[in-house]
Amino acid sequence: MPDQAIRRIAHIDMDAFFAACELSRYPELKGLPMVVAGGAAHVPKLREDGTREFSRLRDYVGRGVLTTATYEARALGLHSAMPTMQAAKLAPDAILLPVNFELYRHFSRLFKAAIRSVSPLVENIGIDEVYADVSSLEGDAIKIAQRLKSAVLSATGLTCSVGIAPNKLLAKLCSEMQKPDGITVITMSDVPERIWPLPAKKMNGIGPKASAKLASLEIQTIGEIAAMQEAWLVAHFGKHYGSWLYRVSRGQDDRPVVTESAPVSMSRETTFERNLHPVRDKPALSQAFTNLCERVANDLAQKGYVCHKVGIKLRFDDFKTVTRDLTLTQPLSDAKALRLYAGKCLKRIDLDKKIRLLGVKASGLVRADSMVHANSAQYELELNYKTPTN
Repeated sequence: MPDQAIRRIAHIDMDAFFAACELSRYPELKGLPMVVAGGAAHVPKLREDGTREFSRLRDYVGRGVLTTATYEARALGLHSAMPTMQAAKLAPDAILLPVNFELYRHFSRLFKAAIRSVSPLVENIGIDEVYADVSSLEGDAIKIAQRLKSAVLSATGLTCSVGIAPNKLLAKLCSEMQKPDGITVITMSDVPERIWPLPAKKMNGIGPKASAKLASLEIQTIGEIAAMQEAWLVAHFGKHYGSWLYRVSRGQDDRPVVTESAPVSMSRETTFERNLHPVRDKPALSQAFTNLCERVANDLAQKGYVCHKVGIKLRFDDFKTVTRDLTLTQPLSDAKALRLYAGKCLKRIDLDKKIRLLGVKASGLVRADSMVHANSAQYELELNYKTPTN
């Protein structure tokens, strides 16, 4: 196990990231309750006097969920993953903006480059958060955290919160303690005072089911888990999870910061604002299908991968979910090829109900630069086709 006395791991988490990206475009919204959830219909409109007209939550109609909310919106009870219609009842006057993933990816690249300018040992764990091993950096932990925050602010104009601790588990807990724009540093000796009073559900890896079971056993905090014998936890939660609870409740985590990790798959999906009929809404479905394939192809190209398997996911209006996949004889990453083979998967599904969700997935990934590509001529006949409409 790494020496927890000298190891320093930082977790850097952007503050209300999607909302902050939007506020960089619309600074007049700073200080106002705002959520990101809408589609193209909610793009701000420019008035004749040069000001912008924004949609409000009361204007929303559909089944979507909030992608994010500003801290002012959170104060009104709104939060990410909340059904948008429910949010509209709580705060009908809150500003509503459409999702803009291209904007968020742009800021994400700037954010991660800024972190790497301070520490090269960085693990990418999401669009708005990373781990960094800062053990070898000079200066105390507070000064290192300030350097990280300054680099991010300079590169993006946005704030982040930094937690520094002897391991990844504790660092992630720390970054949440003083949001937004905060710094939290702890050592192993701080665990009883700073970590044990926290609710058990704050621990990454303790989900709703485990929290409910812990509550049924009259365990509410991380410290109450730590007070239990390992054998007791194993008896109630099984060998693997029980032993894991015993370790993490004591702040133990020997996972390294992994600077390179090979993805297992890449996928994109969309939940429609309304259920789409496979015949009457065929053009809209076809366009959405093509867009998803293009986005997956773009992800593959940016990461430098090709795929050996293509799959699709459909969720119907009765919430039944169906998946189909196809193993390829040669790897690919081209958007048209993805569209072709995803279309073949689609033909294997009975489209007799309205469609709620559509997704495309590329798996069986290999690095494009690690193999000799087969001559693309073998695909020529199949790729030279009129874009399928189903």
